[in-house]
Amino acid sequence: MKKEWILNVILRSIFGVIAMYFINAALAAAGISLGVGINGATVLTSGILGIPGIAALYGLGLYKLL
Repeated sequence: MKKEWILNVILRSIFGVIAMYFINAALAAAGISLGVGINGATVLTSGILGIPGIAALYGLGLYKLL
């Protein structure tokens, strides 16, 4: 069971990094400077929380932009 959980976190981390990369590229193409950096903390956040974690990262970025 623990191996399954670790594999799940790793896969969510990988897909989260891919999603952040494409979201950052789309925002940059639209001229919006709201890019979320891809580092250990953001990878861990997207790995543990999944899609809500990515939404929270961009929500924090939006809050910081205001």
